[in-house]
Amino acid sequence: MSTLFKWLFRVFVSILGLGILAIIGVYYLASRSLPEYSAEFDIAGLTGDVEIVRDNANVPHIFGPTDEDVYFGLGFAHAQDRLWQMVIMRRTAEGRLSEVFGERALPLDDIMRRLDLYDLAKRSVRHQDAKTIEILEAYAAGVNAWLEEVNTGARGRGAPELFLFPNTLAPWTPADSLAIGKLMAMQLSAHMENEVLRARATLALPPERLADIMPDNEEAPITELADYAALFPKSVFPRYAEYGDLPADMARLSPFKARGMAGASNAWAAAPARSANGGTLLANDPHLEFAAPSIWYLARIELEHGGIIGGTIPGTPVVLSGRSDHLGWAMTSSYADDQDVFIEKLNPDDPEEYLTPDGYKRFEIRQTIVKVKDSEPRTLTMRWTENGPVLPARHYDVGKITPAGHVASLSWTALSPRDTSVAALLALNRATTIDEAIAAGENYISSSVNITMVTADEIALKTFGVLPKRSYRHQTKGRIPSPGWIEHNRWNGRLSYGLNPEYRAPDSGLLANTNDKVIDRRFPNHMSFLWGDTERVKRLERLLQSRDVHTRESFMEAQLDTVSPTARRLLPLIAKDLWFKGATAPEGTPERQRQIALDLLADWNGEMNEHLPEPLIYAAWMRSLQTRLIRDELGPLEESFTHINPVFLARVFLDVDGASAWCDVVQSTQTEDCTDIARIALDEALVMLRERYNKDLASLRWGDAHIATHNHAVLGTIPVLNWFVNIHQSTSGGDNTLMRGTTLGTGPDPFQNVHGAGYRGVYDFADPDSSVFIMSTGQSGHPLSRFYDDLGELWRRGEYIPMSLDPELARAGSVGITVLRAQAAE
Repeated sequence: MSTLFKWLFRVFVSILGLGILAIIGVYYLASRSLPEYSAEFDIAGLTGDVEIVRDNANVPHIFGPTDEDVYFGLGFAHAQDRLWQMVIMRRTAEGRLSEVFGERALPLDDIMRRLDLYDLAKRSVRHQDAKTIEILEAYAAGVNAWLEEVNTGARGRGAPELFLFPNTLAPWTPADSLAIGKLMAMQLSAHMENEVLRARATLALPPERLADIMPDNEEAPITELADYAALFPKSVFPRYAEYGDLPADMARLSPFKARGMAGASNAWAAAPARSANGGTLLANDPHLEFAAPSIWYLARIELEHGGIIGGTIPGTPVVLSGRSDHLGWAMTSSYADDQDVFIEKLNPDDPEEYLTPDGYKRFEIRQTIVKVKDSEPRTLTMRWTENGPVLPARHYDVGKITPAGHVASLSWTALSPRDTSVAALLALNRATTIDEAIAAGENYISSSVNITMVTADEIALKTFGVLPKRSYRHQTKGRIPSPGWIEHNRWNGRLSYGLNPEYRAPDSGLLANTNDKVIDRRFPNHMSFLWGDTERVKRLERLLQSRDVHTRESFMEAQLDTVSPTARRLLPLIAKDLWFKGATAPEGTPERQRQIALDLLADWNGEMNEHLPEPLIYAAWMRSLQTRLIRDELGPLEESFTHINPVFLARVFLDVDGASAWCDVVQSTQTEDCTDIARIALDEALVMLRERYNKDLASLRWGDAHIATHNHAVLGTIPVLNWFVNIHQSTSGGDNTLMRGTTLGTGPDPFQNVHGAGYRGVYDFADPDSSVFIMSTGQSGHPLSRFYDDLGELWRRGEYIPMSLDPELARAGSVGITVLRAQAAE
């Protein structure tokens, strides 16, 4: 027996030793790709030495003799810290993820190839101006210089992920940067999915109820919306077809986000007359899906005309939100309607032809081969119409509203082979006046954004991006898919840039945008029927108008404001017939739980604070309520409405145009009223909270549910590894607070915070070097780096770091200085 024990012990010790050796080996290999920031490199192609000074937050401050040398340094720094992120974004744009991840990536590669995004980026390169070409080439050379160092310097393949998912690192090119710009445009676009969803809803609801669940965001409702089914007489729609979902890791890599997860953002500015220090103020917090590492990367570049500092996206040489000594700029999604889905009729005698206003015409057809890891290559046939590429049926479930004998195609401004958006943004970075900044937007194509800008003494807002020119006879006004063979449904060029909204030097001294409506112009010269916000703007207006003058601190407070105007508006409507009703119920009964919940909500001010129980009770109640209201009318389509719609709930409980009809359960024999449904929904929500958290109501914490989930796009789903690469933080805020933390809306943890301000900046032009910014994770994309998540806790607590252009301040706390020495030509 003792001999057996000895052998078992030896086996255990051997296995343990091998495990420790394996861990040491993995750590060694992974740590080889950690960049050394205090280093010198001999680099060919530079006109002079480039210095990359990394301050105490690892923000690179890049200095060089020419602009091209500085952009070279930015490419080098991006590649040092975010190589995996850049490579995987490029593969996404190319439609080449299947080469690395196998068959589970095929659906994503399929749509990316059909949109032909990367080829459009390559074709756009030759349409850039000479200055932009120089910058793109210099930036790409900087990336490639680091790739060369990785290949020759035994630097662990450049990123630990590349050991698990090895792939060839092709040199970076200017087209790669343009493709990533187009990839970001996809994340900011919401109209395609909403068109498809509205069409599906028209097949399930009468017009008056459609106006409730998908209300018009116009001052006057649009009552003449075409009946979608009537556009295609005698057609059968495969409304209940099932296409399946992307695997979780591929969904994170997809630029096509779920409804409610398209780009959002806040920006506001104060003129000197509304500033306590007599200089302009500007705040910006763009909202995108959270990830580890963040999509944002902070950087300062010292150009020939002066320094620029702000938020960049690795893979591109553009400062998207930031400031120079002369100009500050902030970016918000404009929600301009720059997408239209068309239904194309196939020739019944030849499916390779589709109907146009001039008769049947052959598709533009091209085949492409998708290589698939551990499987046979797939050949895809890409088809384009005069309106745009043909979409696969699974994309946003467009197949469910496509009649037999038809296909769907997409017109979208981002599908331009002459896209000069990056050139426009680089010109914006160089601008020193409002006039120059506005002029830069002339060449911006997609996705449309509002740029709020300030100089030392002026504030302005201008919408950048192409607005399609539509006919006043358009059958659906672009709100649902339309027949592509009818001439007046098609686009007819673009509206003049001069018609894009523009506001300068407002009398109030204030400008703000929260993705809310910026113009009231009517169709066809309108901007959109869909806007990204109807709630945050109310709170922001109150905060901005409550003070005669503002400071940097008051702007920071507004960015971090967690009061929900939606809760303040809805609770008095929904709970008015439930509050303070009847005697105290016995302890432990559902009635008593309901009373406790209502008492808590009655004393609540609407603050979505992570330490309070009321936000969780409110969120669970509203979610349960909306689900109960719409499930019987919409059936399976109900799953597409993952977030509460404040306008819908208000219409129902105010009985606008008979909207209270939603409260009656169609399948029941009795007639329910809205108070009945509100009470049942609250009881249901309380049961869910008890089962999920097993706590008394007063002990619940919103932060236990509203966890900011910065998940690694690939490693984040792998057991054990996910403990090291995912960054989770308890957070305040909610779907409709200024400190926006959009909830997941589905699954067992619907209140996870998955989309919000990964970047915040406040720029003070009374004292520019007192400006501040922050990002939600850390600068490094390497999980073993101390800079992987170091800024995340500051971000969670609502703190900032200095945003100074003072080079001595950067050097004083530097964590490393990298010198790129110009190698003499041989």
